[in-house]
Amino acid sequence: MIRISGVILNLEKHLLIALRSIYGIGKVNSLYICKMAKINPHTKVKNLTDSEISILQNTINNFEIEGNLRTRIRLNIKRLIDIKSYRGLRHKSNLPVRGQRTRTNAKTRKKFKKR
Repeated sequence: MIRISGVILNLEKHLLIALRSIYGIGKVNSLYICKMAKINPHTKVKNLTDSEISILQNTINNFEIEGNLRTRIRLNIKRLIDIKSYRGLRHKSNLPVRGQRTRTNAKTRKKFKKR
């Protein structure tokens, strides 16, 4: 069991895939982290040594991930709502924010309105 940034990584997966289970790390960042830590991305997680794990943790700590990223996104949306911008009003009324049409589509987004 390997825990990095509060997330338990699957031991059977390749490192490139396992790092994606951390919120805020996708395909590109996962590859970049492996390159910075000088670890083969196709290494299984169970085959990592303790020194490689500590290097990975130090490299990942430079990124904004998990709780910090979720908080930043939530605060950005709250700021948009507070300044009453168009995007903020769309967030508040649970409608599509990025200009999608709502006359015929966006049924899922409109269905879950908070009442």
